[in-house]
Amino acid sequence: MEYKTNVMRILDAHKIFYKHFSYDVDSSMSGLDIARVQNQNPDMVFKTLLTVSKSGRYYVFLIPVVHEVDLKLAAVAVGEKSLDMVPQRDLFRISGYVHGGCSPIDMKKLFTTVIDSSAQNFTTIIFSAGRPGHQVEVALSDLQKIVPFTYAKITA
Repeated sequence: MEYKTNVMRILDAHKIFYKHFSYDVDSSMSGLDIARVQNQNPDMVFKTLLTVSKSGRYYVFLIPVVHEVDLKLAAVAVGEKSLDMVPQRDLFRISGYVHGGCSPIDMKKLFTTVIDSSAQNFTTIIFSAGRPGHQVEVALSDLQKIVPFTYAKITA
């Protein structure tokens, strides 16, 4: 029996095709390490980041695992003066996800979501399926049906 996360169940419920990837969890591995172990193009593998503005608004950003988010560019993309990363200790309370398993699909609330513009080079991207050790590859056009998002240059 194949393992299903809530993210996969939501994709199934929307009749959205996806590919599921699983790997052995090793907390010392970076997203780039995971992409290499999975023989994936690291430019197509995106990490999901949760940020907070000074006013307390939360924003989700997806960036390739080979890059770091530029918080100044990210703030401009959502019309804020500045943003901070949500502390890891607060991640589960706010998103419902643990570090390493954060997905743009099925957070506790639907937050404004921005995907790095480099994703437009691909028809599909790979991101966490909601649990460490699990990823999904989804067409961007299908992801848009579940999570409204915009594109912006948010990496340095």
